[in-house]
Amino acid sequence: MPLHKGPQHDERPVSVNPFLGPANPVGDMTEAPPKHRLPDTPMAPSTAYQLVHDELMLDGNARLNLATFVTTWMEPEAGRLMAECRDKNMIDKDEYPRTAELERRCVAMLADLWHAPDPAAAVGCSTTGSSEACMLAGMALKRRWSGRAPARGARPNLVMGVNVQVCWDKFCTFWEVEPRQVPMEGERFHLDPRAAAELCDENTIGVVGVLGSTFDGSYEPIADLCAALDELQERTGLDIPVHVDGASGAMVAPFLDEDLVWDFRLPRVASINTSGHKYGLVYPGVGWALWRDADALPEELVFRVNYLGGDMPTFALNFSRPGAQVVAQYYTFLRLGREGYRAVQQAARDVARGLAERIGALGDFRLLTRGDQLPVFAFTTADDVTAYDVFDVSRRMRESGWLVPAYTFPANRQDLSVLRVVCRNGFSEDLADVFAEDLTRLLPGLRRQPRPLTHDRNAATGFHH
Repeated sequence: MPLHKGPQHDERPVSVNPFLGPANPVGDMTEAPPKHRLPDTPMAPSTAYQLVHDELMLDGNARLNLATFVTTWMEPEAGRLMAECRDKNMIDKDEYPRTAELERRCVAMLADLWHAPDPAAAVGCSTTGSSEACMLAGMALKRRWSGRAPARGARPNLVMGVNVQVCWDKFCTFWEVEPRQVPMEGERFHLDPRAAAELCDENTIGVVGVLGSTFDGSYEPIADLCAALDELQERTGLDIPVHVDGASGAMVAPFLDEDLVWDFRLPRVASINTSGHKYGLVYPGVGWALWRDADALPEELVFRVNYLGGDMPTFALNFSRPGAQVVAQYYTFLRLGREGYRAVQQAARDVARGLAERIGALGDFRLLTRGDQLPVFAFTTADDVTAYDVFDVSRRMRESGWLVPAYTFPANRQDLSVLRVVCRNGFSEDLADVFAEDLTRLLPGLRRQPRPLTHDRNAATGFHH
């Protein structure tokens, strides 16, 4: 959506011939600019704009990208606020105290939403996204483990399902933590609570539960995971904390699944992260990391910044970054409120369930999930379909502008290749109708193939995991 601009910003870039430049250019452009070194001379703003603008026209349409969980539409008012704040550096809390205050309010709102025992005592911060938030949560888990005086030379480990987002593999590599992953089995595509508990020992810094797997959109059973770890503590004395990676589900479940217990209502849940730029409904990139109380976040990891004569704790890997996304998150919280979020997320779930049902009715596909948890569903070809596979479907849908990821599941289900559809705010019933019509139209041609086309099945197609 184009941003609305006030009367003082009515001028628009003028379309020019990028090879001739405007009427009075700063240096005539008679040939294409260099692509891998700086040009020798300046060029007119309109010329530079047009060159970049034209090249970006070859990108895909973000609204038709059903691979990404990231927000692709916001209201014009949010866009205006972001434009007004793009020059504010979030880390300069002394210079931009009101932006810092909005961040603090967002943390308090999320703590209340996620049932922190004392929302005022919960601690947290904004991040560039869930990946950074997960790194921070992992660092806190490791520091708490090291504070328990482990045996000399002991190597910490982190237990999680094989379906976790790749940032957890990065965390384990960067911070020298052994990853212990519960594999998929049969029709279970995420972590099994008892299997996770069996992998824990005295050097386990924590267990990661995912509220909304990127592979199929399903929630992991966080309450059952905590119960299994409670039983483990009764038997062995091991007290293992849980981190909930709620990159998507932490902004869906509070509004659509209020009776689902997954958050700080479970005493074993020490921290939660989410992506403001996913179902938090903000443009990228903003994420959030929260701890149930100060005891869950070791004090030595927190840096103190003085602003307005007070004390502002900060805990982040990134320093300089724009305050625009935090401002946009606060705007969205004010704009929608609980009822607004419930309406938006319910609409996305309704679209996902309706589209999944239509695809299942075609007869060519088998649904793995139906969009009734995250507004996301995964499906594969039916057992009797041999002329084409999911990679052929993804390729053909791309010809109509749709970006639908096709990918193979990890161990122990590498035999299973699927397509995944992510329904977000802005993907309307009308667009879902067009998607279903395009998919239906290409099926006769796919059915006439003698066999699936040759390609690299190990390469995910537009899969953001």
